[in-house]
Amino acid sequence: MFDSFSRSARRLGALAGLALWGAALPVAFAQSDWPQQPITLIMGFPAGSGVDVVARTIQDPLQKKLGQSIVIDYKAGAAGNIASEYVAHAKPDGYTLAFGTAATHGSNAALYKKLPFDVEADFVPVAPVLDVSNVLTINPEVMDVKTLKEFVELVKAHPGKYNYASTGNGAGTHMAFAEFNSRLGLQMVHVPYKGGPEAITSVVRGETCCIMNQVQTVLPQYKAGKVRLLGVTTAKPVAAIQEVPTIASSGLPGTQGFDSSIWFGIFAPKGTDPRIVDKLNAAVKAVLEQPEVRAHFEAQGNTIRIETPAEFKETVHANRVKWAEVAKAAHISID
Repeated sequence: MFDSFSRSARRLGALAGLALWGAALPVAFAQSDWPQQPITLIMGFPAGSGVDVVARTIQDPLQKKLGQSIVIDYKAGAAGNIASEYVAHAKPDGYTLAFGTAATHGSNAALYKKLPFDVEADFVPVAPVLDVSNVLTINPEVMDVKTLKEFVELVKAHPGKYNYASTGNGAGTHMAFAEFNSRLGLQMVHVPYKGGPEAITSVVRGETCCIMNQVQTVLPQYKAGKVRLLGVTTAKPVAAIQEVPTIASSGLPGTQGFDSSIWFGIFAPKGTDPRIVDKLNAAVKAVLEQPEVRAHFEAQGNTIRIETPAEFKETVHANRVKWAEVAKAAHISID
């Protein structure tokens, strides 16, 4: 009797196992066949901003590569935190992604003490897209200087007089200027705007004196002769504006090794299947390697950045550590 019971139990166990295996099949197939529906890319910055321009550039080639539409959904505000919170709590199925930056997944963690998510633990870094250089941009009618040295001398002679613009509290444009001012001992007034278009417009109109904004954002105004460029924030010169020196090469005390470039990249909610992450990473890599895409970005003053998910994870962590140090040195916090 006992043997008969055991055989029956084993048969029931086997049937249960088959049932579970069968139930798991659709999930496995769905993951391997991803994507099977449109993908939503959550954007934490306004339409027309530098971040948005980059996302729009890869949108079409990426959706062709994946065979599904990519919809950009704008949830701007709080330096990208609104969008980040939305994605952090989204279903980890690969259909809701964040277009993040060195600010949203780096400096914000140091500036905002009560974020409802963790910029590392609650996300899976999928793929970086670009390294983006900022450039110190001035209105020559507000500040009649031609070199970085003259700029520093003028600001030091009038502490607290000059207002600099940024694309928002905690944005890369804010942190780059904050690091610069901290290193050189400058006293300026920070005026945050809602995005790149509004910020650069404030400089052109003379409402603010200057900004460290993305090269691609200031290029039209620079070519039109409305602004002057004094120095790029990257360690190396930028091909699109080779005539503009790096801040690090100025020789001014505090500028040695200055490198305040930022990156843009794609993130998924924690728990997203690694196979989806790898497939999306490979698709982004393939798009960035397309000659026309690379040429377009480089003409705008950007540098392609290609990393595996594991490498990008290390980049995100190192970036978070760096900006925590900058925020502490500059005494910056936002609550």
